[in-house]
Amino acid sequence: MRTLVSLSALALAPSLAFAESHAAATPIDYGPRPAYLVDKLPDGELKDKLASCIGQEASKSDFSIGHRGAPLMFPEHTVQSNVAAARMGAGILECDVTFTSDHELVCRHAQNDLHTTTNILVSDLAEKCTTGFTGASGDTPASAECRTSDLTLEEFRTLTPKMDSADKTATTVEDYQGGVAAFRTQLYTDKADLMTHAESIELFKSLGAKFTPELKSPSVEMPHEGFSQEDYAQKLVDEYKAAGVPASDVWAQSFNLDDVLYWIKAEPEFGKQAVYLVQWEDGFDEQNPETWAEDFASLKEQGVNYLGASLNMLLTNKDGAMAASDYAKAAKEAGIELIAWTLERSGPLASGGGWYFQSVGDVVKDDSDYLVALDVLAQDAGVVGVFSDWPATTTFYANCMGL
Repeated sequence: MRTLVSLSALALAPSLAFAESHAAATPIDYGPRPAYLVDKLPDGELKDKLASCIGQEASKSDFSIGHRGAPLMFPEHTVQSNVAAARMGAGILECDVTFTSDHELVCRHAQNDLHTTTNILVSDLAEKCTTGFTGASGDTPASAECRTSDLTLEEFRTLTPKMDSADKTATTVEDYQGGVAAFRTQLYTDKADLMTHAESIELFKSLGAKFTPELKSPSVEMPHEGFSQEDYAQKLVDEYKAAGVPASDVWAQSFNLDDVLYWIKAEPEFGKQAVYLVQWEDGFDEQNPETWAEDFASLKEQGVNYLGASLNMLLTNKDGAMAASDYAKAAKEAGIELIAWTLERSGPLASGGGWYFQSVGDVVKDDSDYLVALDVLAQDAGVVGVFSDWPATTTFYANCMGL
């Protein structure tokens, strides 16, 4: 196992040092978006309450969780994305954890996303990709697959991050680098910095934030050259212990229940706050228990105290308005704390909000419904935290409502 190095020796030292030196002195700033969303709300109690908080001093909130930082406008899982999220008051920040060929932990949303989140295909490392670039032809879209496990940590450090995107109509690898969603931007991609998991810990500590790492499902078969799934799960925890981070500041996540149960058994202090992630699957009905894969009583009995569910599972249409789903209510009744993901990832809501809002798409009208959804999640579903691609909105709501 690689020895953790000091902050001053890290390749990202200048950016991390900048964050550390400015973290305490930089006040929380919502920017214009929360007030813009409040202005769009229809007249009523929610608008009156939120409008009364515009202009009030902002503060950090653990209810507000930076989803890969602030990737609505910054390249995800970069130093800059997380600094932006912290400046918007996110009290908890996320590193999605995967590993390199030499089994070092790094922050990437998936083990096989380097072809869309970095410049690897236009770098000297393109030949190391699991599957090289193939241009679009007829009805066949352009494709590639590049994994962190294709590279050593040293090689990973040489990559340049970019907004997560790919132009599937591209016939050249240069054009494939495009495809950024119209509601995102490339204004903040210049000289962004990748992070290892250990570096994310040091950065988040310097920003005064807590931690929610997600152990990502490997794209490679496990065990990988002697590195087992349990080794992987244990190494994640070991890096917090090595950094002196108390277990009470860490919410380790996984879609793999076995990972969560491993932490509960092997690292019970960390296991208390381990989050079992679930998402809407085909056939799911948020109002019909017969379609639910989760047995909440059984999960609670096994020691699972937190469930991280996609927004669509927790929201429903009740009499033409957003409300907490029966799924959300049943989880809470079983004594399980809920965390919701992910707000402000859908882009403009005028078209219904897509996958994240599919259970309430017929009542979603415009972007002000992000605030309506927040209110339902907090007040009716009783969630304890909300992931967002732009944490200022969630921070503003939490501060206004005293969460």
